[in-house]
Amino acid sequence: MDNLKRRVPEDPTKINLNQQWEVEYWTKKLGISASKLRAIVAKVGIYVADVKKELSRQSSHSLGR
Repeated sequence: MDNLKRRVPEDPTKINLNQQWEVEYWTKKLGISASKLRAIVAKVGIYVADVKKELSRQSSHSLGR
């Protein structure tokens, strides 16, 4: 059963897009919008490390690197 008072993910290595509070948690933690989070997860998967790598890759491309 889900703990509705939970404030951190049960598995901090994965992003669960099926839980709205987790989407809010990760968007705040990563500093991105929910739509961007969903797009990146669709591209690279649910693992936080992969999402962070993709965010880093995107930011370095946007800086012209």
